[in-house]
Amino acid sequence: MLFPHSINCRIPIETKEAISVTVRMELQIINQLGLHARASAKFVSLASRYPCAVWLERNGQRVNGKSIMGVMTLAAAQGSTLTLETDGPQEAECAAALQGLAINRFGEAA
Repeated sequence: MLFPHSINCRIPIETKEAISVTVRMELQIINQLGLHARASAKFVSLASRYPCAVWLERNGQRVNGKSIMGVMTLAAAQGSTLTLETDGPQEAECAAALQGLAINRFGEAA
């Protein structure tokens, strides 16, 4: 079978790429005991539920927010300010959840 005319057909291809924007915020440590072992464990446990990267920084020291040893090495006492950075899938949700944890004193009494 012969086709007298060539047909030029363009089919648009949609790409659904997620746009990732790094979320950066300051966390104030307000619970009485600071970011001690139990509070650090709660932070790491919550951070690990999200697929994004989580970083904490204090006084120029930057650690993986999903590492219990890393978080504890920050020695963040009451009144310390940490910089939280999340990057990747669900970064905004993760940052909001971690901020809420800090605001609620890691579940400890006032």
